[in-house]
Amino acid sequence: MNRRAYLSILCVALGAAPLLAQTQGPPEPAPAALPGSVELDHVVAIAGASVILQSDVVQEMHFSALEPLQILPGQNTTASALRRLIDRTLILEQMHEQQQPIDTPAPEVEKAVADLRRSIPACEQNRCDTQEKWNYFLRSNDLNPELVEQRWSQRMAILHFIDIRFRSGIRIAPDQISAYYQKTLVPALEKNHETAPPLADVSTRIQEILLQQQVSGLFQDWLGSLRDQGNVRIVDKAYSADLDTVSPTPSGDRTP
Repeated sequence: MNRRAYLSILCVALGAAPLLAQTQGPPEPAPAALPGSVELDHVVAIAGASVILQSDVVQEMHFSALEPLQILPGQNTTASALRRLIDRTLILEQMHEQQQPIDTPAPEVEKAVADLRRSIPACEQNRCDTQEKWNYFLRSNDLNPELVEQRWSQRMAILHFIDIRFRSGIRIAPDQISAYYQKTLVPALEKNHETAPPLADVSTRIQEILLQQQVSGLFQDWLGSLRDQGNVRIVDKAYSADLDTVSPTPSGDRTP
């Protein structure tokens, strides 16, 4: 099974660790802002032993450019990005506690990124067929190759962890893939004035998305138990109400 598609969290689902500063307790109150100063970054949430900054949320939103089939137009909000970051952080901490690898061998990552370049609709018509064009696409979305490879390495490790723990025995039928394509993907892209790629080109990705939905019950029960243990605290109250309206992310990266 191609594991590339997951980690919306998460990412389920793209290296969250370098984006999340470690802390041994609640962050100390920030000093009062000087008159006329502008706050450029701040803590918005604490997940486990990590703090999530406003800049992390913004960067997570940029990563949605790599997941157009997963994070559909109109769904990439600050609240959904924060939810993905929280879920991914909790998963990574569980992996660390269980001594599971949180990185993927470089050759596997290189192959996965090469596949990714061919699967993004915005990169079709050879727009990403060279490294120069790929770099341009990433820059236009405030990303860079090193950061993407780092995120994809971590994402693939998370997907492997989820595969082992939750996906055994689940099968997706061809008619389910076709139904998702016709009823969900095509309408969403047309609404955004984009042309959907042929079904054959995205069937593997759709299969993985549907697998995420199939295991989301088990996964969300497990993830919910982590949240219920008091491991998540929203520091920026502006996010609290919005976060309550966001549906839990399916297993994976949206990962992670």
